[in-house]
Amino acid sequence: MATFTLATGLRAANVMGLTWEQVDLSRNLAWIHPDQAKARRAIAVPLNETAAAVVARQVGRHPERVFTYQGQPVKQVSTKAWHKALARAGIENFRWHDLRHTWCSWHVQGGTPLFALQELAGWESERMVRRYAHLAAEHLSVYASRLGTNWAQSPRGPSPSAH
Repeated sequence: MATFTLATGLRAANVMGLTWEQVDLSRNLAWIHPDQAKARRAIAVPLNETAAAVVARQVGRHPERVFTYQGQPVKQVSTKAWHKALARAGIENFRWHDLRHTWCSWHVQGGTPLFALQELAGWESERMVRRYAHLAAEHLSVYASRLGTNWAQSPRGPSPSAH
């Protein structure tokens, strides 16, 4: 489930509640119904290779739910097993929701346009996406370089017109 969350960015409730009727492995697509989404709008969830592989391994384990534990639908993610796994990995102060933040950060750092990330994450406003925009500033370098270096090479520094 953690790998699936890192691959899709879905919230814990959406991962735990994911049913087989919400998955189409032939199209590598899943979806979250509006009544299951925080913003109350449907979310299309393209399944990348990792997410599709995780879901494919779950086929046949339960007739309704995608993710189960010992044959029963998972009802919570912050469990004793989760905390033990974090301790084994030496990770402190980490919540399940931090997986979503990690997914988002990876997207921004990988160059995913913010408008696309907003739609992938199911965020209603651009405000949430902007929280991660600082992680990718490469697109700004073309503007920063417009200033050039000519002014800095002058022994007296920048000319008064540069102020």
